[in-house]
Amino acid sequence: MHLISSQADSAAADGRVHRPEPAPKAVRVGLAVIMGLIALITLVGIVALAPSAEERVGKRSVLGPNDEYISGRVSGFEEQPDGTHVKLRLDGSDEEVTLRVVGEVEVEDFRVGDHVRAVAYEDAQLGRAYAFMDFHRGWPLAVLAGLFALVVVAVARWKGLAALAGLVGGLAIIWYFLLPALLAGKNPLAVVLVTASAVMFVVVYLAHGVSVKSTTALLGTFFGTAIVTAIAWVAIPATHLTPLTSDEMVQLSWAAQNVSLKGVLLSGMVLAGVGVLNDVTITQASAVWELRAAAPAASRRSIFASSMRIGRDHIASTVYTIAFAYIGGALSLLLVASTLDHRITDLLTFDDIASELVPILAASIGLVLAIPMTSAIGAWLVGGAQTGKTGQPGSAAPSNDPDHSHSVDPTSSGAPATSDADHADSPAAGGTEARGGIGQAPNPTGPRTPSVTTQPKTQGAPAVDAEVRL
Repeated sequence: MHLISSQADSAAADGRVHRPEPAPKAVRVGLAVIMGLIALITLVGIVALAPSAEERVGKRSVLGPNDEYISGRVSGFEEQPDGTHVKLRLDGSDEEVTLRVVGEVEVEDFRVGDHVRAVAYEDAQLGRAYAFMDFHRGWPLAVLAGLFALVVVAVARWKGLAALAGLVGGLAIIWYFLLPALLAGKNPLAVVLVTASAVMFVVVYLAHGVSVKSTTALLGTFFGTAIVTAIAWVAIPATHLTPLTSDEMVQLSWAAQNVSLKGVLLSGMVLAGVGVLNDVTITQASAVWELRAAAPAASRRSIFASSMRIGRDHIASTVYTIAFAYIGGALSLLLVASTLDHRITDLLTFDDIASELVPILAASIGLVLAIPMTSAIGAWLVGGAQTGKTGQPGSAAPSNDPDHSHSVDPTSSGAPATSDADHADSPAAGGTEARGGIGQAPNPTGPRTPSVTTQPKTQGAPAVDAEVRL
């Protein structure tokens, strides 16, 4: 529970929300220049690192010269001397074939009506044979994705729709730029940094708009990404991680000879950290702006200290969120490791497990350091103490989204706040409907009495700033 002292308490009690002062024009212009340069560098990097048509790795087929893909639905099961086989009715015809099920899937995994993919091939003994390839999952995945989109839009409305658009844009950057560039053997460090920058520009500005607040979060994310990248760059050779222990990496080394496997490992660590970094930096920037709106007279130092109290709670929860997310993805690996006759300290140093630990630690360090950096940037950009803003109605127009007055566009401007003097000159100042500000009592029978502030003053010392405490 947040206890807002003096001015902020009174404003909250009367439901008055103050829009922070717009960032000075020089600040907005400076931010626009900085972000413009970063965006320009990102665009130049995309153009320079995008592989040409000759450099792109072509598609490859896993089928033999006489093989073909087929599709059908399970129509039943057939007992044969060598076991139970699956009967498959091919799509578009009434022809039924016997499907051989080998590998990781068992007959018990099939149900009548299941839609599956298979491969038709020539067998020296059986002639034309059919082998199971995979299940069709398009419809269930489409329903799940639709439900996800519906829930996001229903709860977050237009901002949720913008976030989904940003997600699609970010995935497109990864698919059409990152993957081809890595496969073509481009510098993995440069590729992943350009990708992270492009994705963050799209995701943050589409979901949260172009503003000083969202730019604060973006700068904090860039800082955290640099930390994660530096740690991963040093940790991979220091811990002697060997990507070829993974089956996927072995296949990749065969399919694309120019790819840097350790570079792929680095890219994966950086991208994994970017998502969680953006989560905490957006939240932290929003906290700074809300604190300034609740306590307009608080000093920058007070706003920073209060936002860090929130940030420490976020750190405590997000660090183990990262760990459990990785544990969930590597649960089968941990189960196998737990059956081995080794001490847990030895198991943690094995390559497969160390490859999971390094990204956890790198992302966590970047996350922890990004929070105070974002808070510091936000506390500076949100503006200093607003003298005279003590919660009077009319001191600023009420706003549920104070960030709208902080556009990075240097031409934008915020509505000026009215002061106590403006209230004193208003027609309602001496009428029966007049209301006093904080520490002021209405005086329906005579001239307005001088306001008495609740802020204690020491002789010769300035008034104590309102402070936001947790």
